[in-house]
Amino acid sequence: MPTYITLMKLTEMGLKDLKSAPERLQTHFKVWELLGGKMIGAYFVMGEYDYVAITEAPNDEAATTANLAISARDHVKTATMRAFSIKEFAELAGKLPG
Repeated sequence: MPTYITLMKLTEMGLKDLKSAPERLQTHFKVWELLGGKMIGAYFVMGEYDYVAITEAPNDEAATTANLAISARDHVKTATMRAFSIKEFAELAGKLPG
């Protein structure tokens, strides 16, 4: 399954309801599972973003749907990147011409 890294930033409403943020984050695991994927891990981080999540989904459509659902209900803005393992990267690099 493809791997994704999602950076999350709490919205103003999310910051106002900070105490329940850990409980809301637990619902993210369920959202990914409902869409055929899984959340491998989620971390509260220092810096520009508030959370980082590592997830797997069957395809980009499922990953996008999960992030839209999470953004719509859990007071966060997301930025998601498709992640490639080193093995996958080596296979891609091996296909380069010349």
